[in-house]
Amino acid sequence: MLKSLNVKNFTAFRTAELRFARGLNVFVGENGTGKTHLLKLAYAVIATSAEGWKRRNGTRPAKGPMQRDVAQKLMQVFRPESLGRLARRQTGRNRCEVSLLFDHAGSAVSFSFGSQNKTEVSVADCPEEWIERAPVFLPAHELLTIYPGFVSVYESHHLQFDETWRDTCLLLGAATLRGAREERASRLLKSLERQMGGRVILDANGRFYLKLPRVGNLEVHLVAEGLRKLAMLARLIATGSLLDQGCLFWDEPESNLNSKLVREVAEAILAICSQGVQVFVATHSLFLLRELEMLLEQECFKAIAQRYFALAPGDDGVAIQQGD
Repeated sequence: MLKSLNVKNFTAFRTAELRFARGLNVFVGENGTGKTHLLKLAYAVIATSAEGWKRRNGTRPAKGPMQRDVAQKLMQVFRPESLGRLARRQTGRNRCEVSLLFDHAGSAVSFSFGSQNKTEVSVADCPEEWIERAPVFLPAHELLTIYPGFVSVYESHHLQFDETWRDTCLLLGAATLRGAREERASRLLKSLERQMGGRVILDANGRFYLKLPRVGNLEVHLVAEGLRKLAMLARLIATGSLLDQGCLFWDEPESNLNSKLVREVAEAILAICSQGVQVFVATHSLFLLRELEMLLEQECFKAIAQRYFALAPGDDGVAIQQGD
């Protein structure tokens, strides 16, 4: 679990010290206040560690490779012309500082880079252990329609999509669960599948379908975009990516959803929190906030820890108010 994120001179922020809840964390603010930037920053660092664990070959984190990998992930997730472009703009040179603390003290990491840096970061505190669970980042756009062949094309060509799209497509293509974990996933999926009217399946040719009773398989391209967002969430639950402890970062989950589906998304978010997943949401939607508020009054969700962050532009960068 991510406990805190501290930044200095990062994009629109002169300084920010964020303390997170184990359950639900909600960022609210105008366009351009940096909500997505904070989500992407935390995601990039956690994903770097998870990717290191996947290819670890028995090794522990080391400062040299960590400096290279963090810088590369930031470049791929944010897509700046140079890494220094992520430092807060001001006259003269500037230096961005970032630190993350986790429940496991050995996973803590801090690093910095200057406004003149191209592709390098300097790691001050290198983690002692990897983070094993890969985080999930859901962009505002659904990804099921672009999934066929996207990962192979992304890895062999220069595409201007940020790497969260590629990472999430990899998770969407994972095998579905079997056994006891499948039963747990099916309980979470009931509400989503009721709203979609069917079940999400991936065929051998790499195309997603919505399997409808008495109708058969409907190509996901023919499904309304709002329902495709629910389908993407359902697929990640079915594969186990959103079943056990880990992190979900979701940018504007309410986009292209009607108010009825917003309630279903809010309920799905809280159900995922109930499974031990730490959730980070950036939203503009009063509908979503209100649905979360009403659902959190229900007995089944009352135990979920919450944290809210209000971002507002000021004279000296974006200011953040936060509370439970």
